[in-house]
Amino acid sequence: QVQLVESGGGLVQPGGSLRLSCAASGSIFSIYTMGWYRQSPGKQRDLVATITSGGSTNYADSVKGRFTISRDNAKNTVYLQMNTLKPEDTAVYYCNANIKRVGASIYSNYWGQGTQVTVSS
Repeated sequence: QVQLVESGGGLVQPGGSLRLSCAASGSIFSIYTMGWYRQSPGKQRDLVATITSGGSTNYADSVKGRFTISRDNAKNTVYLQMNTLKPEDTAVYYCNANIKRVGASIYSNYWGQGTQVTVSS
């Protein structure tokens, strides 16, 4: 069993900052890519940022220069530092990870339960 547990969402004013965390736990052998996606009501779930186990990152154009993704491989945890937040950043943010379980031969995709981020004055 593998779980992804997110934390750090909330309400923030435009221009403010939030830091999201996502910890993976369970029978984990290795984790390749970890990342964040977001979904607003009535819209599809979109990529925000990803990071590989080697530290290579990828960002959506809309968050480049404002958001920073990082990870602690020893803790199986990924972070998303969000600065200069805008109302259009309001969404449910989901953690995602490609994980090989102990005894497995392939990587599988896992999702967290989501955490709400609301940017409003």
